[in-house]
Amino acid sequence: MSLLDIILLAIALAMDCFTVSIVCGVILRGEQRSSFVTYRLAFLFGLFQALMPLIGWLGISHFSQYLEAVDHWIAFGMLAFIGGKMIKESFDDAEGKHFDPCRLRTQLLLAVATSIDALAVGISFACTGYDTLSQLTQPLLMIGLASFVLSLLGYYLGRRFGSIITRRLKPELFGGFILILIGVKILLTHLL
Repeated sequence: MSLLDIILLAIALAMDCFTVSIVCGVILRGEQRSSFVTYRLAFLFGLFQALMPLIGWLGISHFSQYLEAVDHWIAFGMLAFIGGKMIKESFDDAEGKHFDPCRLRTQLLLAVATSIDALAVGISFACTGYDTLSQLTQPLLMIGLASFVLSLLGYYLGRRFGSIITRRLKPELFGGFILILIGVKILLTHLL
């Protein structure tokens, strides 16, 4: 793969993180949260986007046929579950029970769910001549960095322009639908 191919791949993989980060920013637009939480979200997205291709590359000889058969269903299920929970909570009137993208558990679920499709990238690395871990270092770092940067950008865009969205729609309802749509996109991409 050329450097341009790796950059484009990194940006493409980061798009789900970017979108989910916008949703998180919209939900948290009016709250004062520490920047630690924001950077942790971006870090987890970048970390998992970089780790999943590595796991796919390492597991190609042992588990590839099992992973390829179900990875899209796992991603869809996780995103549909989180999105459905957000939609349900958008109709609850109880204060304090709403979806909180600042919780570590929620951030980990989102990071895993948005990066599962990157397993296939790791498998493709193994099939296109990446034979050693040192050859993977640059692509994995670029994938992680692109996801980190685009996650931060998405979060701040969501916080900045979230009021436009929330005037017409509850942020959790909007976010839930977005997560479900990302899950459906992943599922359809693999099934078609």
